[in-house]
Amino acid sequence: MFRRLLATTLARRAGEMPVVAVVGPRQSGKTTLVRELFPNHLYLSLERPDVRAEAAEDPVGFLAQAANGAILDEVQRAPELPSYIQGMVDEDDRPGRFILTGSQNLLLMEQVSQTLAGRVALLRLLPLSVSELCGRPPVDVERLDTVERPPPAIDRELWETVWSGLYPRIHDKGLVPTEWLGDYFRTYVERDLRTVLRVMDLDRFESFVGLVAARTGQEVNLNSLAADAGISQPTAKQWLTALRVGFVVTLLQPYHASYRKRLRRRPKLHFLDTGLACYLLGIRSADQLRRHPLRGALFESFVVAELTKGFEHTGRVPPLYHWRDATGHEVDVLIDLGERQVPVEVKAGRTVTADALASLRWWTGLEANPNTGGVLVHGGDTARMRSGFAVRPWFLG
Repeated sequence: MFRRLLATTLARRAGEMPVVAVVGPRQSGKTTLVRELFPNHLYLSLERPDVRAEAAEDPVGFLAQAANGAILDEVQRAPELPSYIQGMVDEDDRPGRFILTGSQNLLLMEQVSQTLAGRVALLRLLPLSVSELCGRPPVDVERLDTVERPPPAIDRELWETVWSGLYPRIHDKGLVPTEWLGDYFRTYVERDLRTVLRVMDLDRFESFVGLVAARTGQEVNLNSLAADAGISQPTAKQWLTALRVGFVVTLLQPYHASYRKRLRRRPKLHFLDTGLACYLLGIRSADQLRRHPLRGALFESFVVAELTKGFEHTGRVPPLYHWRDATGHEVDVLIDLGERQVPVEVKAGRTVTADALASLRWWTGLEANPNTGGVLVHGGDTARMRSGFAVRPWFLG
């Protein structure tokens, strides 16, 4: 059993709001988390055909049994229920009355936002972070640019972790990652996302997802992606949006503050689980990944996913961006903390070379840029301050 960082935020929001919805990809641990935190709530899984049929045929009677609190798992399977829940919580708005989970963000968010606005707290649970996997204290993502003391050693290897990914079941049950991820891709990506999009050409959709995996850590060029997949640009945009709201990928938008002219405006794409990306790319071992030409891009996506979890699992929208100008200067990630922006550079090598900090020096040296400091995340295990920048290990701290 893994201790999830989101548990603290979930318990707090359930003490404030009558409805809490936890969304995230299948097998990220949503059901385990909510059942552990709310053992006295009635548990009803809408995945079961008999339960789903009862909810559809008699929603009032179905919810009557849940009057004193219920967990409604995969609630997007019964799209009419949020409207009836609205009426119940308007009459009795006790905090934490309904806990909803869903793995189809596209459907659930539409249902919840339309019917339960102002009555629901929306939280997201992604796969494990390295800290959660290893039972370590969470990384403070707002203080990455300071190193007060070196972090303790970690009993994990970088490329094995990047290759296996961080879905809980793989590590809890000691499963072979390629076998489990293959089943996962077929059941979740093919079944759920195809259902949402009503994709008829499965082979072309599979090819599209593989092409997206090959572009992790790169700027999005929809025209190129559509041409390579043999589909129209609007279809490529629709399918990419589905992967995004299905928690498969995330897009880092270009940072909006113009410290320099001629900025590139394309978002940067990252897979949220590098194990799934490796599976789609045909990388069948950690040793193969070490020599793979995309290892640097996959490591960058791994770090972006860790930062994303650091914010999402504390109930915050990740303020993550990227920066690149027309001359090729770039910063891999910018964390916008409001009063300051923290640049993050990602290097897969274990050794911090003399020029590893060049991008951070360049960005902080831009005219009219008031920010100082930054973070270099590298493939080694050391953490220290160097030339005013924080050097952090691949597991962040």
